[in-house]
Amino acid sequence: MNKAFTRESDDDDEDGVEAASPLPTGSKNYITPQGYTRLKTELKHLLDRERPDVVKAVSWAASNGDRSENADYIYGKRRLREIDRRIRFLTRRLDIAEVVDPAAREATDQVYFGATVTVAREDGTQQTFAIVGVDEIDTDRGRISWVSPMARALTRARAGDTVTLRTPAGAEQIELVAVAYRALD
Repeated sequence: MNKAFTRESDDDDEDGVEAASPLPTGSKNYITPQGYTRLKTELKHLLDRERPDVVKAVSWAASNGDRSENADYIYGKRRLREIDRRIRFLTRRLDIAEVVDPAAREATDQVYFGATVTVAREDGTQQTFAIVGVDEIDTDRGRISWVSPMARALTRARAGDTVTLRTPAGAEQIELVAVAYRALD
């Protein structure tokens, strides 16, 4: 079998990983201490546990002979590339990380990174969320990125202000009800 049929495309580089959570060009990777710890823990796990286990499995599979039809070898090498890609991604993200602790911020009613905000929408519903780093987004837990349209609309606004959020459905007026800075779990 030709090597061209077993190799993944070059398009499968780390660009696909970064496209999922882009940072504005030239900006720092603002992140909370909890988010930084989570990324650091994932990197350590990949380097100390998962990668050595996969290398051992690939080495064993390679020793079995013909590699062109050896599924353990082929899928092990693919998994190894995925792990290495994630390690490179995490290393770059951690290198440019700027850790900002919302709990250490002085009390203010103005919205900045790390703020937990409550907003009232035009239909009367209220929503509470925390503004976190791009690597910490979790909408189920009320965490939005500081580069999201909602966070950008609210940045520098004060409690009681009304801001305009531009959405694909049109402009929406949102009232900022409360701003708090506290540790995130």
